[in-house]
Amino acid sequence: MSASPPSIAPFDGSSVCLFCGSSDAADPRYTHAAAAFGAATAQAGWRLVYGGGGVGLMGASARAAHEAGGRVLGVMPGFLRSRERLFDEVETLVVTSMHERKQIMYDQSDAFVVAPGGIGTLEEVVELLSWKRLDLHGKPVIFLNIDGFWETFFALMRHSVETGFTPASFLEAWIVCDSVEAAIAAMRHGDASPGLKHDQR
Repeated sequence: MSASPPSIAPFDGSSVCLFCGSSDAADPRYTHAAAAFGAATAQAGWRLVYGGGGVGLMGASARAAHEAGGRVLGVMPGFLRSRERLFDEVETLVVTSMHERKQIMYDQSDAFVVAPGGIGTLEEVVELLSWKRLDLHGKPVIFLNIDGFWETFFALMRHSVETGFTPASFLEAWIVCDSVEAAIAAMRHGDASPGLKHDQR
């Protein structure tokens, strides 16, 4: 992958990318979980990499990580600055496109956690899993499955396997955690199946 952009301050520790929703209308249970995850990330000594916004689950996680003394890196396309309300109290990189945003978030992260979110979050994790399906990366992908939020997505993936479009081994390409504590533990232990090849045709 590409080298770190020179405008990003160096960080020697591990980094986790959080994909999550930016809506302030989301169920407060999800927002509270995102805040708890941000704080726990800081307490674990990990840098939080996220979409740069100050609203919804994004804003809650970044504020909590920052207030807990953690390092935070936000990455946001310029055209979303007003919609997602740039959270500029932390290090933030403004880029030109969604593609550039996702590439930098990938390059800067050692693991990925997917909290509840909408179509944007779904698009991000589907691309990440597609890269894993093609064996382009082996980084852990962890779903923070608060109150079973992602169960219908997992059902769709199982349907894809049952109908012959995806090998059964791909169902091992992610980790499901029902709590923030479990997600932090999964980050620390990494991918349980790093040698697994998912592109079996």
